[in-house]
Amino acid sequence: MDVDTIAAVATPPGTGGIGIVKISGPRATSSVLPLLRPRRDPSRLKSHHLYHGYIIDPGTEKAVDEVLYTVMKAPRTYTREDVVEIQAHGSRYGLYSILELVLKQGIRMAEPGEFTKRAFLNGRIDLTQAEAVVELISAQTKEGVDLASRQLKGHLHGAIEAIQKPIEAMLVEVEAAIDFPEDLEEIIQPEAFARRTDQEVIGPLEELLAHYEEGHVYREGISAIIIGRPNVGKSSLMNRLLKKERSIVTTTPGTTRDFIEETVNIKGIPLRLIDTAGLHDTDDALEAMGIRFTRERLDEADIVLFMVDCSVAVTPEDLKIHQLVKDRKAILVVNKIDLKPHRPVPEMIKQFPGLPQVEVSALYNEGLEELKTAVFSVVMKQRRPPELPRIVPNLRHKLAIEKALTASKTAAGGFRSGQPAELVAIDLKEALDALGEVIGMTTTEDILDQIFNRFCIGK
Repeated sequence: MDVDTIAAVATPPGTGGIGIVKISGPRATSSVLPLLRPRRDPSRLKSHHLYHGYIIDPGTEKAVDEVLYTVMKAPRTYTREDVVEIQAHGSRYGLYSILELVLKQGIRMAEPGEFTKRAFLNGRIDLTQAEAVVELISAQTKEGVDLASRQLKGHLHGAIEAIQKPIEAMLVEVEAAIDFPEDLEEIIQPEAFARRTDQEVIGPLEELLAHYEEGHVYREGISAIIIGRPNVGKSSLMNRLLKKERSIVTTTPGTTRDFIEETVNIKGIPLRLIDTAGLHDTDDALEAMGIRFTRERLDEADIVLFMVDCSVAVTPEDLKIHQLVKDRKAILVVNKIDLKPHRPVPEMIKQFPGLPQVEVSALYNEGLEELKTAVFSVVMKQRRPPELPRIVPNLRHKLAIEKALTASKTAAGGFRSGQPAELVAIDLKEALDALGEVIGMTTTEDILDQIFNRFCIGK
């Protein structure tokens, strides 16, 4: 296969002390060396050694930047191709000037995720490890980093392979029975095969799915919408949870007219907080638009923080909002407890039945830890796994594992009911193919494109 050579800036946009231009492919070394001074004999360059030099513009022979560079020879590289990394000063203009000079050598600009895609296609990593790279980059909590790191080390790959092996072994014997029908009863012992499918295939698959249900929120996060009538303290709560002034706080009702969305770490779960326009009747067209959007976002949220002000009496607007949220995953957040030392909070709470409640003072930072605990409890359905699962599949893995589980259960049923060996073989193959999708053995080009398009250019 004719493989071209690709290049990209591998460090994030912006100004920094150091930035990296990465080149990968058969012409990586030969395309870069003409741009470097002093000139060096390619045959004398040691792999994985750091060299000092200057990038020059061949048209003017003027130096563009002072750099360090590394030549890394295949297959001991990220892509298993020849790779050159140029470490330059981290100005955006300077890095892209170097990249432009490299591209003028006949090198192609890399597509998003193409370096990692080449690592996958060249067999250095499997598809779950490729996905772990982007998840590690985007992780927002320690737990998210831990999950991505385990997947990058191949833990999920190992779990899938351990399930594939007994399926493959049984399929070999079933196909032998198809080829030699006179030995069918001797080769296949239906109940033994069914038990083996139950214990070595179905059980582990169900465990992986349970891990998804327990742990996927650590990876994917959840969204929480803060809702309530105007001036109950929604923006103050947002700012306190974020530990920064993100929302505008005034005594004027209706100040928040658009959505403000930020992520906060709640006991290891990335929680996307959405501050919204206060819900009430209004003649202001812009405010009314914000209220309409609030109602729409309410349907998309994983959890609702319904906020009321305990320093004043319950209003008809509070009761209307309660009707909107009472059948959802919601928490009643009773705010401004600092203003009502002898407040009749229990009587107030009775008007909002069916919701767990937390009392807070967003102004004085009181009750926020209790609120975080309540959010965590609602998200985890009142239980926390003893520890973060060692392996947590993502949604793509989950769907493929479910297909494998369905096919495996059908195969086990086929063994027990005496189905023809040809039909059982089809089910076993279907289970194998589904597991192959997880690690990339039987994945279509469209799915690969969807996965690698999530990456930034340069990774």
